Amino acid sequence: MTKILLAAAGYIVIVFPLALGWHIGLFKEKYEIFGYFSGEPNIPLGLTTIIIQGVALALMYPLFHTGSAGFVRAFQFAGLMGPFFWTSHVLALVAKQNVPNASSFIAMETGYLALQFGLFALVLGLLYRGVE
Repeated sequence: MTKILLAAAGYIVIVFPLALGWHIGLFKEKYEIFGYFSGEPNIPLGLTTIIIQGVALALMYPLFHTGSAGFVRAFQFAGLMGPFFWTSHVLALVAKQNVPNASSFIAMETGYLALQFGLFALVLGLLYRGVE
């Protein structure tokens, strides 16, 4: 149970500041042009979303068995979950609304999610090294 709690906490500690820094800090103007925000972002709801994601991913990871261990297994998990999030987050947004310069939006969010899940895989690899 400790590893699950640490994995969830690791996800939250990585993703929340990364999301804020990426979407509201470094690239806020670009995301406003993309129409990503309608009004001001709801920070508490965003944090709640990340907490739920972190807990769900942390609970799923121990059930994910590939015959690999440590960092290989962690990156396999991230390699599965990342594209799932990408389709439901990035492609779904482009499918639902007219996103100006959609290809640029897709590229930026792909980079963001690759960073997000790459860092999370590192956390999982450290927590579960040697565990299959």
